[in-house]
Amino acid sequence: MIGYATLGTNNVEKAREYYDALLGEIGAKRLMELEEGGFTLYGTEMGAPSLAITQPYNGEAAVPGNGNMIAIPFEQRSQIDSFYNKAIELGGSDEGAPGVRGGEGPQAFYAAYFRDPEGNKLCAFRVGPA
Repeated sequence: MIGYATLGTNNVEKAREYYDALLGEIGAKRLMELEEGGFTLYGTEMGAPSLAITQPYNGEAAVPGNGNMIAIPFEQRSQIDSFYNKAIELGGSDEGAPGVRGGEGPQAFYAAYFRDPEGNKLCAFRVGPA
């Protein structure tokens, strides 16, 4: 249902450095780069859900949205822990350490929340038992 989601940036090169390192942890890489606005698309392959960064088209400052968040699924809880730690190590900030939200069981929701250096909120999550 989702083709790609885009996050605004005010510094394309710094954002590329952050997302090259962070998304590289889960096998994603730059799939497309456009000169205009520095649009950079990350993913595992074309046609799969992807994440992009770019300067806003209207030329105004990029600001994080209130209530906006990108959620990235994982297969194992340990992967979430590692991804979250990498995000923080690279200059991101904590918005909720890894852990179960709600109860354990088949529908357990294990997640970690963080913001990138420009304040965009992301979530790493897994649904299912430990």
